[in-house]
Amino acid sequence: MLRILTTAAALSLVAAPALAHTGAGAAGGLGAGFAHPMLGLDHLLAMVAVGAWAALLGGRALWLVPAAFVVTMLAGGALAVSGVALPMVETAIALSVVTLGALVALNVRVVAGLGMAIVAAFAVFHGYAHGSEMAAGTSVAGYAAGFALATALLHAAGAVATLAVTRFASTRAVRWAGAAAAFAGVGIAAGL
Repeated sequence: MLRILTTAAALSLVAAPALAHTGAGAAGGLGAGFAHPMLGLDHLLAMVAVGAWAALLGGRALWLVPAAFVVTMLAGGALAVSGVALPMVETAIALSVVTLGALVALNVRVVAGLGMAIVAAFAVFHGYAHGSEMAAGTSVAGYAAGFALATALLHAAGAVATLAVTRFASTRAVRWAGAAAAFAGVGIAAGL
């Protein structure tokens, strides 16, 4: 599995970006902010994987890792709203799906602080994509609250599902789901 995931990650680095966030149809407000992470496969997979990985790490990481993602994602959204340019956003988002899926698939064990740093590195790009999709003249606070709430719910869904599966079965199903997410990330990176 390690060889397959390493190959998938390498392919994602050379693939064309998905360009899923073009700014077309930009929207604002709480509802639009809430919908954005739910409607993009790249965001959906990454958010659920963060929750799943946090659950596999256990202990304080169960809440610290997702919290670090949400806080840093909000900072990334603020960068976009402020007009700060951030390069390679789509590539980083696709790579986040590959990496987070691989962390779940391989059941990578790290201390909570390192887990927080890893997810935060990707969260800034997810937040930037969310912020760049906000329509001009709409409530920044409402839109940000929407995508933060949706993200936290997706993290919780990933964590709860992982805890349930590992309690009543084994980590194998969760790890295979992580591998599927990693491969989906390669597809996203390739523009599929």
